[in-house]
Amino acid sequence: MTTNPSTTRTGAAAAGQGAVRPPRRPKPPVLLEVVATRRLSPHMVRVTLGGEGFSDYQDKDATDKYIKLMFADPALGLEMPYDMEKLRETLPPERMPVRRTYTVRSVDPEAGTLDVDFVVHGEDGLAGPWAANAQPGDLVTFGGPGGMFLPDSVADWHLLAGDESAIPAISSALEAMPVDASGLVILEVAGPEDEIPLTAPEGFEVRWLHRGGPFSPESTRLAHAIIETPWREGVVQVFAHGEREMVKDLRRYLADVRGVNRKQMSLSAYWAYGRAEEAFQAEKTEPIGQIFPEA
Repeated sequence: MTTNPSTTRTGAAAAGQGAVRPPRRPKPPVLLEVVATRRLSPHMVRVTLGGEGFSDYQDKDATDKYIKLMFADPALGLEMPYDMEKLRETLPPERMPVRRTYTVRSVDPEAGTLDVDFVVHGEDGLAGPWAANAQPGDLVTFGGPGGMFLPDSVADWHLLAGDESAIPAISSALEAMPVDASGLVILEVAGPEDEIPLTAPEGFEVRWLHRGGPFSPESTRLAHAIIETPWREGVVQVFAHGEREMVKDLRRYLADVRGVNRKQMSLSAYWAYGRAEEAFQAEKTEPIGQIFPEA
């Protein structure tokens, strides 16, 4: 993910005054421990986080809320939570902790826990192998949450689509839908064993697509399936997230062919095929990394 970096910004002068607001400091990182893990499918692991640090977690009213997990080289012996500003004074950029963005699947305030679902492909990546090998008591630190999507109660219908990386956010959105909401869900996974049970209002059609293996530009079927699906009448709200080029294909179809207003669409790349996380994040400010072309 997939996948929203936060930045520190200097505010404009206060209205009627010449004072300038001080720079906004990022929220301090949250430190939690692994409470439990559960294998949801061959390629997805749920990690439940909790502990004393849960009181520092400030939840957000969004079904796509995400956190930025921070991972450091164990050989450095850094103490969590990481003070990134101080570390920048002593560590070269290549030794700094790295961030990985993941959707918060659910939060249980009474239990003081939150669930995060990780797509796992063997030893590939950083966060996936960590989740696959996590044990109760392991510590993890993160920033956030961010996110802003909520189902629109006045939309005539909803279109929710994505690959494995979007399953947690789409699952949360379905559970937050009005009981009389209707729409279409199309999710693409490697095979039938990767399907995850979903809770959706009766008015939703849920469709699973099977690539037959790992994602590639040649194997993905998601954009084509949506383009070939008969279009419904009325105002639609779209949530489509996943691999970057696939999301771009959907944007072209939805905006250029179906004329869906940009304000009615939540389209975002959680990851990019053939790109490491750092390269993917760096490209977000370049034309290749932008889902919507600049006006």
